[in-house]
Amino acid sequence: MARPRIKDVARHAGVSEKTVSNVLNDYVHVSERTRRVVQEAIDHLGYRINLAGRHLRSGRTGIIALVVPELDVPYFAELARHVVREAEARSLTVLIHQSGGDRERERAALAGFGSTFVDGVILSPLALAPEDLTAHAGPPPTVLLGELLTDGADHVAIDNERAAHEATAHLLAQGRRHILTVGGLDDGAVGTAQARTRGFLAALAGAGIAHDPASLLPVDAFHMSDGAAAVHRVLAEGGRPDALLCLNDQLALGALRALHSFGARVPEDVAVIGFDDVEGGRYSVPSLSTVSPDKEAVARVAVDLLLRRIDEATRPGSGPDDEGRPGSAHPQDRVVAHRLVLRESTEGAAVRDGVW
Repeated sequence: MARPRIKDVARHAGVSEKTVSNVLNDYVHVSERTRRVVQEAIDHLGYRINLAGRHLRSGRTGIIALVVPELDVPYFAELARHVVREAEARSLTVLIHQSGGDRERERAALAGFGSTFVDGVILSPLALAPEDLTAHAGPPPTVLLGELLTDGADHVAIDNERAAHEATAHLLAQGRRHILTVGGLDDGAVGTAQARTRGFLAALAGAGIAHDPASLLPVDAFHMSDGAAAVHRVLAEGGRPDALLCLNDQLALGALRALHSFGARVPEDVAVIGFDDVEGGRYSVPSLSTVSPDKEAVARVAVDLLLRRIDEATRPGSGPDDEGRPGSAHPQDRVVAHRLVLRESTEGAAVRDGVW
C-alpha cells in the first residue's frame, strides 16, 4: 500500500492541501473544527510528515552529531541518551561518534567530518587545543561540553572547580585530613581534571592544610581498572589515606575494589566520593557518594544552543560575522546545576582513631 500523501489527507478531510499544511505547521488561523477533522484524517490514514523533504526545503538535513571520547564510559552513555531524547523532541536525528580522545578525530568533528550531512555538532573534547577552535571559522555550528578551551564557541558545563571544592569540604567537615585525589592533575592545562583538582586544592588551603604533591594520584585513563591500580599502588607502598576524592565514578568504583582487597572499611576507615552519579554507583556496596551533574540540563541546553546557531546559519540573508563565524550573537557560556549526593561510601560512621 502506497504511503499516504497530503493530497490524500485533504481529500479524506474534504479540505484543501493548503489547509492540511496549515494544520501540520500549527498555523494559528485554523478553526478548531477544521483542525479536528484534519487530525482525524491524518490518524485514519496513518499519514506521517516527510521530515526529509521538510529539512531539504529548509536547507538542513535534520541530523546533528554528538561526539564523545568513549561510549563505554557510563557518563557519556547516559549523556547520549539525554541528547537523543532532547533532539527527538525537536524532530532531529543524532549521529553519535566516538573520538577516543584523539585530536585529529576531534578536529574532524569540528569540520563536520568533511561533509555537509550534519547541521551541527555537540562535542566533548579531550585533546583539542585552543588554536584548533580559533581556526574553526566555518560550518557546522558547534557546542562544546566540558571545560572552556576558548571563548569562541558556545559551551555547556557544570562548575567543576566549585563542585570539587564542595566535595572536599564535606570530607574535611567529617574530620578527614589525609585526602587523596584519584585522577588529580595540577599541570596548568585546561581540562576537567585540572578544574576539579583546583577545587580540591583550594578546599585544603581553606582548611589550612598544606599541599602535598603526593596527594594527587594521576591515572592513564578514567576507567575502573585505573582507579583500582592507583589506589592499590598507594596502599601497597604503605599509604593510609582516610578519604579519596575520585574525579569520576569509574575511578571511585575501582578504588572501592582496591580498598576491599586491603581490608579497609568504607567509610569507617576511608571515605570515598566520585563524580558523575552514574547508575553503577547507586548499586555498589557500599553505594557511592558522588557529585551529580544535571545531565538532562546539559543535554537540553546544548541542543537548544545548537539549534539557535543552526537557525542563524540557515536563515535567509544571514552571513558570517566579522571573524568568519556563522551567526552574529556572542558565544554563550552556560553553567548548569550540580549537587552533592551523599550515600554509604561517606556516611554513617565517624572517623576512626588510629591507623587501620
